[in-house]
Amino acid sequence: MTIDDAPREALRGGPRDLLRWVATGAAVSRADLSRLSGLSPSTVSQRVEALISQGLLEETGAGRSRGGRRPRQLGVPTGGAVVGAIDLGAHHARVGALDLSGRVVRARTLPVRIEDGPEAVLGALLTEVATLVGNHPAADGAAVAGGSAMADGAAVAGGSAAAGALRGIGIGIPGPVQHATGRIVSPSRMPGWNGFDVAAFCAGRVDVPVIVDNDANLMALGAHRTAHPELDHAVYIKAGTGIGSGVISSGRLHRGAQGSAGDISHCRVVADPAPPCTCGNAGCLEAVASGAALVTALRGQGVPVSDLTGVIRLIDDGDRQATALARQAGRAVGEILAVVVNFFNPQVVAIGGRLADCEPLLASMRATLYERCLPLATQNLLIERVAAGQDTGITGAAHLVIDHVVAAV
Repeated sequence: MTIDDAPREALRGGPRDLLRWVATGAAVSRADLSRLSGLSPSTVSQRVEALISQGLLEETGAGRSRGGRRPRQLGVPTGGAVVGAIDLGAHHARVGALDLSGRVVRARTLPVRIEDGPEAVLGALLTEVATLVGNHPAADGAAVAGGSAMADGAAVAGGSAAAGALRGIGIGIPGPVQHATGRIVSPSRMPGWNGFDVAAFCAGRVDVPVIVDNDANLMALGAHRTAHPELDHAVYIKAGTGIGSGVISSGRLHRGAQGSAGDISHCRVVADPAPPCTCGNAGCLEAVASGAALVTALRGQGVPVSDLTGVIRLIDDGDRQATALARQAGRAVGEILAVVVNFFNPQVVAIGGRLADCEPLLASMRATLYERCLPLATQNLLIERVAAGQDTGITGAAHLVIDHVVAAV
């Protein structure tokens, strides 16, 4: 059994938990960590010292005495080590530098042309990460050479790193990713990317670990850590130009055997006529309910719309055709999610992406879920929007790297 397969209860009090409790303010001392974890003070102290030696925690001074020696307060070195993050989309990428608490220090949105190919797109984005990290006030010694980012003292997981060192880069890809290898597998909207080894390409350009995952998974991880870290089971839908989802099970990101868990985009929806999908089948959820599908459907009805922004504008203006299509899309998403909810029984279903603010789609999705699901599955189910905004993906990418670093402690 691996650490990701183990029950969450058995892992309570591990390094990741200790770091998370300190980062969120739930604990400020070793005594607090001992109370939260149920571990002995000596065990907690040993793990805290290991985290401090890796630069993942620091002592910030003495706290208030409760009758004995004043406890030494703990904190995450927010001015120290940083993490690079890339959330790649079909037309834009969000790039950021974050600290070890997952807080965004610097971020920027850049236009991209996914059809330009992986070398050109990823090379430019890695250069942008290096620029953001180099501008970080604590990134002493950071250097950029040929589009690479390297900081004095940086080391792969298992080694130590000086304050201000880049610890790793997390990358979200809008297509199927074999997480164990970092290789893209048969993406439907990424010409020239099939089979591309993102991890190997980046390894030749940066001297830190690079971790690659599907963008919906990273949105799920970022949203969960930000809004619902106390919940064990959740489903997060990313609805934009494409559509997908990420699954949290037992408090951890669930990828399945090959990394495709949560891919609802090519589940078949009952539709007549069934529109063709980019995967080669017909009637897939993405062909019916994604932003690209709405654009295609409106054009077929003679509405001159060029992109998803135009669709959303029409819906906000109360356009009859666009609103009707949004409601149909919401029902289609709800039909697929009803199967997921009945099977998986999550505590929360949250929708993010550009279509999350489309009220007709959200209302229709919610109504379909309540209609199609068992009462037991929905009696305490939260159905909501992802609240973390445009930085959700890079936050998830950063936590992916942080978890990787902490796992080696």
